[in-house]
Amino acid sequence: MKWLPGIALAAAAALLSWGIHALIPAIPLLTAAVALGIIVAQIPALRPALAGPLKPGLGVASKKFMRLGVVLLGLKLSLVDILGLGWVSIAMIVVIVVLTFVGTIGLGRALRLPGHQPLLIATGFSICGASAIGAMSGVVKAKDEETATPVALVTLCGTLAIAVLPLLWHPLGLSNEQFGQWVGASVHDVGQVVATAQIAGPAALAVAIVVKLTRVVMLAPMVATVAGIERRKHSAAVAHAAATGGEAPDAGARPPIVPLFVVGFLAAVVVRTVLPVPEVVLETADVLQTALLAMALFGLGSAVRLRELVLTGWRALLVGLLSWALIAGLAWAVVVYV
Repeated sequence: MKWLPGIALAAAAALLSWGIHALIPAIPLLTAAVALGIIVAQIPALRPALAGPLKPGLGVASKKFMRLGVVLLGLKLSLVDILGLGWVSIAMIVVIVVLTFVGTIGLGRALRLPGHQPLLIATGFSICGASAIGAMSGVVKAKDEETATPVALVTLCGTLAIAVLPLLWHPLGLSNEQFGQWVGASVHDVGQVVATAQIAGPAALAVAIVVKLTRVVMLAPMVATVAGIERRKHSAAVAHAAATGGEAPDAGARPPIVPLFVVGFLAAVVVRTVLPVPEVVLETADVLQTALLAMALFGLGSAVRLRELVLTGWRALLVGLLSWALIAGLAWAVVVYV
């Protein structure tokens, strides 16, 4: 039961995030949860507890709860709604995601970001924010320090998008529907998409959500692809160790061909598409999914150390801003010219 104190703190933070969102609807609930985690992590008096008795529970929240939340996220997705966008729109969304993903990894490597940071920043900015970062970090077994910076960056840029994109709506000459498409194709977290697109009305919000959830579907193949690459790297390391007599990697560290939570996510999408799921089930799953992700994102946020980020993370900040500009520019070009 050593994880109980951390879980309790994450649950309290999720409840507080809900209260903040209820009082100020413009602040997405999940963004509030990440922000609370980051704020708590900056309080010196709390750091011994975060690194001590609270750490096991926060680790369970940020990893296990994240994966369960991603599985339940699949119940929001109906392939019928996605196919309703048309093949051209779907293809363009895939292109935007892939180009942003590859481009951000290239930027991260060019600026010599350490470890898995380029991959995690690319995942968060191209797909679905901090949730995607948490999912991908579990596959590559990223350290908390590697995960913390991408989470902080995607939260910062997603929050800025809520204020910046509406200011560009009319100067760019976008119609309400085009604005919704642009927001759905470029803003990171689902809650941030809702907060940004709703200003243009119900029609813009509806198309923004469908476009955004189409991007979310890309989480499954991206994570599965990376898991396959990591699996091959592990096999190559084992073979090299056997040939040279060196120390072989831990056999239990070999990633699965397809992570179990990705299978669960895809199964949930199929269930939502082919079965008449009762509305009460969908509403209950939505509440549970939001609670799990809020607790998970609070746990991820609690690993962020802003002082260290400011002193040593300017390269990561530059990559994040450039990635944000890249996906916004690509999405705008597709909306206007395709």
